[in-house]
Amino acid sequence: MINTKLIEQNYNVWTQSPFDKETISKVNSLKETDNKDFNDSFYTDLSFGTGGMRGVVGVGPNRVNKYTFGRNTQGISNYINKYSEKNLSSIVIAYDCRNDSEYLATQVANIFSSNNIKVFLFSSIRPTPELSYALVKLNCICGIVLTASHNPPEYNGYKVYWKDGGQIVPPIDKNLINEINATGYSDINFTENEKLIELIDTNIDDLFIKDSILNGKVGTSNRANYRIVFTPLHGTSYKILPQVLKGAGYTDLNIVTEQAVPDGNFPTVKSPNPEDPEALKMAIELAKLKGADIVIGTDPDSDRVGIAIKDDKKQYIIVNGNQMMIMLTDYLLSKRKQLDKSYFIGSTIVSTQMMFNVAKSYNVDIKLGLTGFKWIAKMIHDFPNQKFIGGGEESYGYMVGDFVRDKDAITSSLLACEAGSEFKSKGLSLYDYLINCYIKYGFFKEKLISIEKKGSEGIVEINSIMNQLRTKKIAELAGSKVLKIQDFKSSQEINQISGKKTSLNFPKSNVLIFESKDGTRVAARPSGTEPKIKFYFSVNMTLQSKELFNETNNILERKIEKLSEEFNF
Repeated sequence: MINTKLIEQNYNVWTQSPFDKETISKVNSLKETDNKDFNDSFYTDLSFGTGGMRGVVGVGPNRVNKYTFGRNTQGISNYINKYSEKNLSSIVIAYDCRNDSEYLATQVANIFSSNNIKVFLFSSIRPTPELSYALVKLNCICGIVLTASHNPPEYNGYKVYWKDGGQIVPPIDKNLINEINATGYSDINFTENEKLIELIDTNIDDLFIKDSILNGKVGTSNRANYRIVFTPLHGTSYKILPQVLKGAGYTDLNIVTEQAVPDGNFPTVKSPNPEDPEALKMAIELAKLKGADIVIGTDPDSDRVGIAIKDDKKQYIIVNGNQMMIMLTDYLLSKRKQLDKSYFIGSTIVSTQMMFNVAKSYNVDIKLGLTGFKWIAKMIHDFPNQKFIGGGEESYGYMVGDFVRDKDAITSSLLACEAGSEFKSKGLSLYDYLINCYIKYGFFKEKLISIEKKGSEGIVEINSIMNQLRTKKIAELAGSKVLKIQDFKSSQEINQISGKKTSLNFPKSNVLIFESKDGTRVAARPSGTEPKIKFYFSVNMTLQSKELFNETNNILERKIEKLSEEFNF
């Protein structure tokens, strides 16, 4: 139920100093013209979570604007000025193609500089992985990228990275949140100190491109013979990825011209998300005309990548995030010699369990984190005596080596081309490679279903669903007896046979995972970036031969359909 008293209190705050006349005018106009949007903009504060902030652009405390982002920035400035190490107090800022990103980046830079903090500001849009890279190269304590990743055009976001190049994790995240919560709008200092703001042009680009090639170019093949179709989906990879691919030797590169110009309205797609099959529709059409070997699409800030490959019938199929992770990891490991447990790969609790079989085959360690790439970056920091090779998550993110500490569509795209090009030179395709992985490691099939629940009512519905799952006695998954339930909110694993409870060594998170006797798994979690609850289904069987692929695939597909019916919310 909406708290009308709180809405009125927030309205009164936002219609007087320190808010400027333009903002006050927009607030009053919104109240007069759109009651529903007004209520949603003022019923709560847009929270700064453990990775940053993301929301719809507009006026009010529950919207993205210079004041909500300014409060974040002032709080982080306060923390840096109190606790930063000597000679480590500069920050770097990047932004993506969204309509208001450049303006907001300028406001953020002004606030940091007004707090006597040196600012490196990219002169134009850049990929998120390049921000992670620049943070370390420039010896900064903090990095900010303004992006809403793959969200619709009305969104923007504020992601925070720390000195190792990864997104903020405990205890830094909580410390920053405390400083931000202790900061009022009247505390924000927007006055620019231009002497402390330095624009970054191409010098970091050149270094990032060089190191992307160094880490991603691992194969042996005739790269000029590999035909690529690429779409940046109007986003930040439009210059960088072509330079990386051509620098590695791929000359047959075809770019979707209609989607090659950065545009925060994303006019050619419903959603600029490579997880959405429609996002790659134009690229696949071009691939059919060109006879391309691979289709690559990156999201607006170029941390996620979608890939389409040709099956045995020469039809283009989109590889999901789990499939891509398996192929890239296996390919990377195959290029290493004398592997042992001093090396590790990384993944997440809701991603494919097939990664365990890959790790076992190569005798390397595997580490799991919560959903979100910051936990994979944290692994690198927490285990300095082990060497990270690569890792990913089901949501179309992958990271090659540790020179970048976030999912990186740029280097991952190059690595996918390396694998595809090498197998083509052997008379095979990436589709053949995927099926061979299933034969070698087991056929694991996954599906994600996201249920959207918007607004304040949606939050209540999502919480209600999670409560139902915790209290409902789920005995079977598609006919297979449930053996254990992992509740990451209570940090407990419950054995359904013995009743024994053991502790989960993860930070608390609102995630439930059910696992049955035959290895079937269902995970449920509210999204941290969108008004959705997500269900991750995973089933598996052995695959004896390529000839049995379609038959086995159909069996697994029917099992997932049954799971979808059982968890129909």
